[in-house]
Amino acid sequence: MIKQHTITTPYMVGDVHFYSARLEGELVLFDTGPLTDQAWQMLEAEIDLAELRHVFITHCHIDHWGNAARLAAETGATLYLPQRDADKISHHQHRIQGMMDVMGGYGFDQAYLDELRAEIDSDSTFPPFPQQYQIVEESLVPQKLGIEVLPCPGHSQSDLVYRIGNQAVSGDVLLRGIFQSPLLDIDLQSFSGRFHNYRAYCTSISTLVSLRDCQILPGHRYSIESVDETILFYLRKLISRAIQLKPYAQEKDIAALIEHLFGDRQLPLFGLYLKASEIIFMQDLLAEPQRLRQVLEDAGLFAALADDFKNL
Repeated sequence: MIKQHTITTPYMVGDVHFYSARLEGELVLFDTGPLTDQAWQMLEAEIDLAELRHVFITHCHIDHWGNAARLAAETGATLYLPQRDADKISHHQHRIQGMMDVMGGYGFDQAYLDELRAEIDSDSTFPPFPQQYQIVEESLVPQKLGIEVLPCPGHSQSDLVYRIGNQAVSGDVLLRGIFQSPLLDIDLQSFSGRFHNYRAYCTSISTLVSLRDCQILPGHRYSIESVDETILFYLRKLISRAIQLKPYAQEKDIAALIEHLFGDRQLPLFGLYLKASEIIFMQDLLAEPQRLRQVLEDAGLFAALADDFKNL
């Protein structure tokens, strides 16, 4: 049986969950909570750190893997990171410069990019990078422990779901009542151009519907009653917002578009980045709606969104 642990974060996402289980007699942790004293105290109180053997990360966002480096250094447990997150660590400065180049190509000026880079380089965005880790997709350990590893990119390009029997630790790819922004990034396979979250998410839907018979253990909120309804909620929000964006479907100066749409509203530094990520995701949908439609038809979900597609 997998146990849920819940900790408050200092971020706008609110509470986050991480999970523990004994698999094949070995203590396993899925995600670690944020990099806060409170989260570490909870780990010490609720997890037998002396017995901890494996730490699997769903994706390297600070609220999910904040304590990973410390756990790896202080417990002797093996840390497992998604391949694309390992690429981010190995090529950190190259990746950040690539992100700035992508943002610059969408109209963001150098002053904003310098501010954003300073924010990204601060401890508030990235926890300390671990010195030692294994790559989940290259390891034989998950199979030995009875863990099926399912890549489900879209929210980020590294998202993994861990299926253990009829339970699935889903990170941020299945969240009840939340429209989570896909994050604009460079493509970590080619390190050339941006990663196409929309295309990746369309592919991931086929994987997510394979979890219909599972108890979903999400990264936020407390339960997922239906995989289908969770996907449909997200897509209804996406299509509704994309319809509003249709007059600007071809706009390439995203910085100017955000200023036009939001006027005098002062979006926070990182909020501008999130809004740009969301707009580009929706523009990709407007450019290729048939891609999503085909995936939904294959999954038996299109009928529930037929009217939404008519409006799109």
